[in-house]
Amino acid sequence: MDIEKVHRAILGTWAEERQRSRKIVEDPAMWRDDILAMPEHRERTLEQLKLLAEKGTPRLSFPKHLGGGENPGGNIAAFEELFLADPSLQIKSGVQFGLFGAAIMHLGTEPHHDRLLPGVMSVDIPGAFAMTETGHGSDVSSIGTTATYDAETEEFVIHTPFRGAWKDYLGNAALHGRAAVVFAQLITKGMNHGVHAFYVDLRDEHGEFLPGVGGEDDGVKGGLNGIDNGRLHFTNVRIPRENLLNRYGDVAPDGTYSSPIESPGRRFFVMLGTLVQGRVSLDGSAAVAQQAALAIAITYGNQRRQFDNTGSGRETMLLDYGRHQRRLIPRIATAYASTFAHDEFLREFDAVFSGEGDTPERRADLETLAAALKPTSTWQGMDTLQTAREACGGAGYLAENRLTLLRHDLDVYTTFEGDNTVLLQLVGKRLLDDYAAKFKDADARESARLVVAQAASRAFRDIGLARLGGAAYDFGSSARSVGWIRRPENQRALLAARVEEPISEIAMALNRASKQPGRAAAVFNALQDKLITTAGAYGELIQWEAFTRKLEEFEPESETHRILTWLRDLFGLSLIERDLSWYLMSGRLTNKRARLVSSYIARLVGRLRPHAQSLVDAFGYTDAHLRAKIASGAERERQEEAAAYYERLRASGDLPEDERAVYRAKRKQAKQSKR
Repeated sequence: MDIEKVHRAILGTWAEERQRSRKIVEDPAMWRDDILAMPEHRERTLEQLKLLAEKGTPRLSFPKHLGGGENPGGNIAAFEELFLADPSLQIKSGVQFGLFGAAIMHLGTEPHHDRLLPGVMSVDIPGAFAMTETGHGSDVSSIGTTATYDAETEEFVIHTPFRGAWKDYLGNAALHGRAAVVFAQLITKGMNHGVHAFYVDLRDEHGEFLPGVGGEDDGVKGGLNGIDNGRLHFTNVRIPRENLLNRYGDVAPDGTYSSPIESPGRRFFVMLGTLVQGRVSLDGSAAVAQQAALAIAITYGNQRRQFDNTGSGRETMLLDYGRHQRRLIPRIATAYASTFAHDEFLREFDAVFSGEGDTPERRADLETLAAALKPTSTWQGMDTLQTAREACGGAGYLAENRLTLLRHDLDVYTTFEGDNTVLLQLVGKRLLDDYAAKFKDADARESARLVVAQAASRAFRDIGLARLGGAAYDFGSSARSVGWIRRPENQRALLAARVEEPISEIAMALNRASKQPGRAAAVFNALQDKLITTAGAYGELIQWEAFTRKLEEFEPESETHRILTWLRDLFGLSLIERDLSWYLMSGRLTNKRARLVSSYIARLVGRLRPHAQSLVDAFGYTDAHLRAKIASGAERERQEEAAAYYERLRASGDLPEDERAVYRAKRKQAKQSKR
């Protein structure tokens, strides 16, 4: 395999920015120190954040006239690689530059940029992003904090009227934050205009809360303890009218509200949509986590030996065990799919946020992609880290080999920037909307015909006759059936059906319920789990398609193309194997083809076993990035030392006899004498 060419593909569109960030990660000053207690870890992370600001990568997203790079895609690519320095540093950086700073940049206007962003970029003003409340996490539109305008003083009064309205889980809130972007219900002239963002000072130069501001420390967490997460509350805190970040909504001195977006609902979603970069970056960070975990586990599996199964005097390498291969090699395929899908996703993000392709339609698509891919990849990352940890045995549990602590830190990525389950429900709603759009322009007769066709198609599948393009002769030969499941058009048809058929069933059930007063909400709730599962399958379909497109960059007849095609097939067929019961019950696969899915996966895993090390080496991580002793070559040295020791004993004649061997020889001789 051409490792260098695959490495370039892994680095993606912003290779230079990724490599620059990887050089930063190699600096020991940026590394996590696992022996530090939480208070010391927090202070080290703050100092690392300031050092990172000096190195310049966080400036990539900011305006050029302030010293930034106006390079949104490159900024995210560089940010994602920080995961391997210390996830706490990565997320504290994300809070400072990607949430606090990005909210000022995207929700504010040029006066806000010129006045506030220099302090953000230099970390002279550490900041918090105060959106989430104790009582409202994902339901941002229902937050309780208010910003009531006082026309006499031309000030907003920020207030948390009850305990559930406290801002919670906020990075930089417990200790370091000097200011925050606070999301609150904007009230003026007796009218609530919904959630808007306000710049609010929190602490003085001595780190003491300003009058009316209070808070608590969230304390020790399951991970990311280098970040000072905390709670904030406000008691009638007055801020200047100019501290409203007014790109999408403004208040005149007399209290008159105005907005370029008339619809309150649309205005709310546009404001939140400008902050989608957090989900984009977590998707890429999860891909980095998968790559690192597999680089550690595969390297260790190719060096660690256990049990002399052949009587050769050398124990068997872990990765030569079939079960070990089946656990790890399909996850290499997942990591590649996640990485390639993320690069396409990042290009779309850059097109929208650079202004080159910023349209309402593309923003809506970007939000759907974010809601689909962030849950998919973060759950894949958690699964891969846990599997890699177990595959490395007790060594994988040691902090020095990083897998356990990285898993602890990644855990919350499934929750913040949008809870995964809630995000997938948004994806499901979009899929339902797209399905409904098929009927929008059809007259009653055509709509009826489409519904009947859907029902007839489903009934056809229910008795196992639908072949999705598979000809009858395929079923007479196992070889032909294997050929059928290898074809990418058939893999795609199966993966797409896993999305399209449930969506059509849910849509028709909701349509029927809509005609019965009071039934729609209950029916939707009953179908919620099915909708979310289907949305997850949609995220995986996106990954499979991205992997397939990436194959076009390699010479069709090359060995590299062949290996990566096997890897793509392994990814797709592993998804199909996981959902075999659905494919059988829906009639999408016959029993014979269903059995062949698993047998062909086993064949692919065997083919890829000799290339496993090359596939993870192509990620391009060095010992300074991984910092796992079991992946440093130390295990190979131990194995070679042990082998050399026994070889010397055998050569010298000093190797003691093995009682088991003597016993087996006696038994064999006894059996022969009986004959």
